[in-house]
Amino acid sequence: MNNIAIYANASKSEAIFWAEKAVERLKSLGVNCCAEPHIAERFSPGTAELVERVAVERFGHIADMVIAFGGDGTMLAAAQKLAETDIPLMGVNVGKLGFLAEFSTKELDEALDSVLSGSYRIVDRSLLQSEIDGRIVYALNEFAVERDNSPKTLDIRLSVGNHPVADYRSDGVIISTPTGSTAYSLSCGGPVIAPSAPVICITPISAHSLTMRPLIIPDTLDVGIEIVAAEGGARLTADGFVEKILNKNDAIVVRNSEMRIKLVKHTSTTYFDLLRAKFLWSASGISEKYPENGGR
Repeated sequence: MNNIAIYANASKSEAIFWAEKAVERLKSLGVNCCAEPHIAERFSPGTAELVERVAVERFGHIADMVIAFGGDGTMLAAAQKLAETDIPLMGVNVGKLGFLAEFSTKELDEALDSVLSGSYRIVDRSLLQSEIDGRIVYALNEFAVERDNSPKTLDIRLSVGNHPVADYRSDGVIISTPTGSTAYSLSCGGPVIAPSAPVICITPISAHSLTMRPLIIPDTLDVGIEIVAAEGGARLTADGFVEKILNKNDAIVVRNSEMRIKLVKHTSTTYFDLLRAKFLWSASGISEKYPENGGR
C-alpha cells in the first residue's frame, strides 16, 4: 500500500490533530499521503509539506485507501463522496459512538502498522440510492422523509415494488440499510439488522397509529414515497444531509444500489462484538445479589 488519502472533519480540531499524526507516521513508513486542500492547510507547515493536495473526487484515482478522522457523521459524508469508487474506507473515531469509525485514536499507530502489513479485513456494505433533480444521491445509513421545521404532521403514501402498502400520518418515514439500522431507524423503534442481510427497513417516525410498525423487505424491491399532504413542508435527507425540500404530490423512489462501500475492519472482531461493546450488551443485568433479608 503506497498511497493513502486523509479525510477529516474540518470542524473538529481533534480530528485535524490525529490526521496530522497519521500523516507523520505514514510518511515515516514510506507511504505517500494526500488530503483535500482545506485539510492540508490546517496542518503545521512541516507536515503540510508532506501532503499532496487533492480534491476528494480524485481520491479513487490515486489512493489505495482513505482514512477518515471524525465520528460516524464524517464516515457517512466520506461514503457519499466515495460511493462510485472501489476504494476501501477506514474510520478513526474522534466522536462518541463510533459504529462506523471503529478504530480508536489510542490504537492509531498499531492500526496503521496493521494496515500496511495487510492485517485487516474489508467488508462490503450496501448503499441506497435515489434520483433527485437529475442526480443520483447515495446513502449508507438511510433516506428519510420528514417534516420540515414544522409541528404539522405529514401524510405519506408508501408503496413497495409498485404495490400500495400504507398511508402514514406521521412525522415522516425512514428507509434504511442494515448498516443504518443502528442509527436513526433504531431511535424510532426499528430493529437491529445484521449488515450482511439483503434487506431494506422501512420505519415510520412517530406514526399516529399503533399499527404502523417497522417493515423489512427484500432489497430487490423499490420503495416509493408520495407526499399526500404536507402543510408545513417536508424534506428529504440522505444520511442526515438535506437533499431536497418536498411539497404536496412530490414523489421519490429509493432502491438498493449496485454500488457498495468497502469498510476496513479489525481482523479479530465481528459485528456482534461491536454490538456488545457499543450497546453494553455484555454487561450483566444483575450487578448485586438480592438482599438476604427477603427484599426484592
